[in-house]
Amino acid sequence: MNFIVFPGQGSQKIRMGKELSDNFIEAKQVFEEVNDALNFDLTSVMWEGTDDEISLTSNAQPALMACSIATLRVLNKITNKKLPDLADYVCGHSLGEYTAMTAAEVFSLHQCAILLRLRGTAMQEAVPIGKGAMAALIGTNLETAKEVSDKVKSYGVCDIANDNSEGQVVISGDILAVENAIKLSKDFGIKRAVILPVSAPFHCQLMKPAQTTMENALNDLIFKTPIVPIIPNVNVSPETNPDKLRKNLIDQVTGTVRWRETMKFADKQGVKKVIELGSGKVLSGIAKRMIKNVVTISIENTEDFENFL
Repeated sequence: MNFIVFPGQGSQKIRMGKELSDNFIEAKQVFEEVNDALNFDLTSVMWEGTDDEISLTSNAQPALMACSIATLRVLNKITNKKLPDLADYVCGHSLGEYTAMTAAEVFSLHQCAILLRLRGTAMQEAVPIGKGAMAALIGTNLETAKEVSDKVKSYGVCDIANDNSEGQVVISGDILAVENAIKLSKDFGIKRAVILPVSAPFHCQLMKPAQTTMENALNDLIFKTPIVPIIPNVNVSPETNPDKLRKNLIDQVTGTVRWRETMKFADKQGVKKVIELGSGKVLSGIAKRMIKNVVTISIENTEDFENFL
């Protein structure tokens, strides 16, 4: 049994996807289509811009998706296999769930690029700069992180944004609440707590304005039945119903990314391979730490394809 996983924000880097575009027409066509959909030369930002430019949420989200779909299209070509022949389930971390839906043909690449540009802009504009923050709590579990976040509610919103893996939980909310959670962390036996270099507090109740924006956009879109079941971030239950997939994306804007549970689900299903497509190796690294005897593969360039084959 194979899982294909798609990375989320934080895995972006300058020149990601460039080597694939130079060597495979299938990848080049993906990047051209994304540029056309956005009416914007995103690839010039990806390949010639600065770290600050590519890290802008409105750039990073469609860019990471484009890299992942370009990688998948090349994988389809060189293996002569379609997605159902490569994976039993697909899933993605936060924006990666949109990538998974594109891969599974729920909506088109063109539609996904527009959605993610909108999502990135809406999330950025939902909270004024400096009002929100996110922090990683290292060496703890979900229950302890919830205790800490509950303790600082008097300072503002503090929600569980990402339950990433065993020992790593991310909190998100008003900066004062998050800063006080960091101060309290040692009292709860948390090894380390660090502010994350992000431009907005994602996956918390402060994202309500962005959730409304995405609900309106997603309700205007026709969702198709996926060609491979998708594991959503918000409930970790395999889904093929188009209406439920739409609701999951809406709920995800303010909901917790339950990635640790996603990997637990994969383990229970007897997963043999976890294949990460696109920029970085974050998700394959988590899988390797959490699932005994699993083969993890990350593919983002020509050499990776050669190793895969």
